[in-house]
Amino acid sequence: MTDLTANKVYKVLTLEEWEEASKIGQIVTALDQQDGFVHLSSATQLNMTLSLYFLKEEKVILLQINEGDIIEGLTFEYADKRGGEFAHFYGELSTDKISQSWHLDRSAFSLPEEVMLEAEQN
Repeated sequence: MTDLTANKVYKVLTLEEWEEASKIGQIVTALDQQDGFVHLSSATQLNMTLSLYFLKEEKVILLQINEGDIIEGLTFEYADKRGGEFAHFYGELSTDKISQSWHLDRSAFSLPEEVMLEAEQN
């Protein structure tokens, strides 16, 4: 059985989305509202998420969330578009659930070393 208290999921936001989330205390994006859940990625899925959805952004915010802190609304569902299981959070995702955050620059969106290490360990 997986220890969900140790696992982490990630959310990438544009600077505008992060500014709004910081103001209202909730992580809300247009895509998440349209789909009815908050899209999250594992460490191993982040590079593709950045490539597919944030190609035009010069800077983004990477948020880390401990799965155990959002277990009530967290589920893993198969995504046809990308193939594979993805973390989806159903409900309002408060910014106080963020365990760590980073500002990433377009310079190939270099992921933080600790995130890359986590990806390799899983």
